[in-house]
Amino acid sequence: MAQKPSIPKGTRDFNPEQVAKRNYIFSTIKSKFERFGFQPIETPSFENSDTLMGKYGEEGDRLIFKILNSGDYLSKVNDDLYTEKNSNKITTKISEKALRYDLTVPFARYVVQHQNDIEFPFKRYQMQPVWRADRPQKGRFREFYQCDADVVGSDSLWQEVEFVQLYDEVFTALKLEGATIKINNRKILSGIAEVIGASDKLIDFTVALDKLDKIGEEKVKEEMLGKGISEAGIAKLQPLFTLTGDFGSQIASLKSILSTSEEGQKGIEELDFINTAISTLGLKSAKLQLDVTLARGLNYYTGAIFEVSAPEGVAMGSIGGGGRYDDLTGIFGLKNVSGVGISFGLDRIYLVLEELGLFPETITKSTEVIFINFGDNEALFCLKAVKALREAGINAELYPDKITNGKHMKKQMNYANKRNIPFVVLVGEEELKNSQFTLKNMVSGTQDTVDLETMISKIK
Repeated sequence: MAQKPSIPKGTRDFNPEQVAKRNYIFSTIKSKFERFGFQPIETPSFENSDTLMGKYGEEGDRLIFKILNSGDYLSKVNDDLYTEKNSNKITTKISEKALRYDLTVPFARYVVQHQNDIEFPFKRYQMQPVWRADRPQKGRFREFYQCDADVVGSDSLWQEVEFVQLYDEVFTALKLEGATIKINNRKILSGIAEVIGASDKLIDFTVALDKLDKIGEEKVKEEMLGKGISEAGIAKLQPLFTLTGDFGSQIASLKSILSTSEEGQKGIEELDFINTAISTLGLKSAKLQLDVTLARGLNYYTGAIFEVSAPEGVAMGSIGGGGRYDDLTGIFGLKNVSGVGISFGLDRIYLVLEELGLFPETITKSTEVIFINFGDNEALFCLKAVKALREAGINAELYPDKITNGKHMKKQMNYANKRNIPFVVLVGEEELKNSQFTLKNMVSGTQDTVDLETMISKIK
């Protein structure tokens, strides 16, 4: 028995309705990217392994899909290495390329490679699929799209202000009101680590702190102890776990916690700048919130860190995130190029819009009118009308198979119903003789015999 066809775990097929809904999100984000002056680029779906490996920390390296070299790749592995069965060592011999894990590292590679042709500051957006060998679960896939916007070549905080506005514009356009744009600053995290005497364990500290809303205060403290952060240091963190109030009052509390850290004070200044600007400019539907536990576990953020959560009442992880990285291009040899970027989680945004019923009804509309096929003469006459309708901006088509001996009429009408096509046109001998069309409204059930111009205006 033939095996039933299937697709790999963590990947999906999309039907016409889903693609239409996804395209609606893509085009909304894209139009706002362009409105804000971002330019599109694209990079290959796979990169050289050494471009990607070592850029995402140990966890990330494990999740990169490696591509086997073509040809007899095992012949390059000597017997000793083969017997040792160390997959890390063998992988470098049998795989030189890998599927991209995100769009940021390929973008850094792009900037360094094309630096002589780029005008800085360079504002780019990129909307392409990425791949991660992750464990699939709700809202987490092995193949998914990222929609990123970045600015490189400027360390001005006005860029951060603009990204908060960009998030707000996109979510307002999608009618997704009440999204929360959480913001933190890596310098504040460094300052806290310094104050508790754990500067050398900054990554361990931030990775643990980032899990606060997922695993709770006690478990975070246990993880920190396990990583060698002292009890006395953790005790100094207590005010952080209970930090509440609006942006301004949290800033005031942080100033006293971080009074002895120059780095921490600098982070507070940056956050204060962004908050003051946004308070003056105002947001349409999103709200800006300070969240000192936000670390986004990635090694390359150096300043602002963003994460967007869905409106209250929707159980969904972050629907966007990003931050400032002062030397991302340094990994490819171009030093001191500051950048900041954000990303939209397309798949999660889709699930949120679906749950809240926010997709416009019109976006899944494909064919608006279908012509029943009574025979070759009628079909040719219909196709002239189909051509005129298409030129008038109406999606129209002819059913390809003709009715024989009065059969298949019901089949054609059912076909129109199942595809939710609102209008059906019938052209028999009588209509053909008078150059007219019988237009049936499939929603109301009414029908009229009309000429071409009347038909166009009725459908419109």
